[in-house]
Amino acid sequence: MHHPSASPHSDPNADAPATLLPPQTEARFSAMQYESMGKRVYTRICSALMEGQLRPGDRLRIRELAAELGTSITPVRDGVLRLVQDGALTMRSARDIRVAEVTLPEYLEIRDIRLELEGMAAARAAEVATAEDIARMEALIEQNEQALAAGDVLAAISLNQHFHFEYCRIANMPVLLSILERLWLKMGPLIAQCYTAGGRDMIDGHYSLLAAMRNRDSQAARVAVQTDILSGGQVILELKKRSAKAADSADTAQAAAPAAKQARASM
Repeated sequence: MHHPSASPHSDPNADAPATLLPPQTEARFSAMQYESMGKRVYTRICSALMEGQLRPGDRLRIRELAAELGTSITPVRDGVLRLVQDGALTMRSARDIRVAEVTLPEYLEIRDIRLELEGMAAARAAEVATAEDIARMEALIEQNEQALAAGDVLAAISLNQHFHFEYCRIANMPVLLSILERLWLKMGPLIAQCYTAGGRDMIDGHYSLLAAMRNRDSQAARVAVQTDILSGGQVILELKKRSAKAADSADTAQAAAPAAKQARASM
């Protein structure tokens, strides 16, 4: 039987039965959903680390995190493994995952990097900040003071982190900010551990930066941030020195133990 050819304007599939999406298309869509969930979980844990909601040595349980975040175990496990690769978490075993402890050499290296990069960002921010930008910075300091006065240490720690990131955003240096975010995965818990002991040193330097930004003084802004990092970090430095000394003493005692045991046995 002769079938007439379709006209150029007709739809050759007009009478075709409806079909489901090909399996590979469905699979790709599901993968995109999963990846989005995994990214959100990773970002949320990163925020908790940077904002000081966790302390060095804190133990994380995947099932508990999944329940808190309202998701399944798989994206949480993947986010945790990614943070282990980032060096923000340590995995002693599948059931023992903890916030990383920063050693003295690590802290000194991170501090030196922050001095350069945050100093650079502050200098740029002072050059380009608008009145609205400065008002946001001023509001963060005021909110931080209110949190300190109310004894809300968690809020004060979070506001401190937001203050440091805000002048980096004002500087409009996204690559620099992404580098700092990775550093703050380790610094957030450490600052939280020492924030109360740091007292006014943790916030007083913010006023100097604000004044430099109002005056569009880039060099003063750089010095203000660097001074803030050094003065606020003094309590952290002392803690890390004590920890390093205690670790050295423990290593010395452990090394001496076999010799002492052998000496007693020979008596």
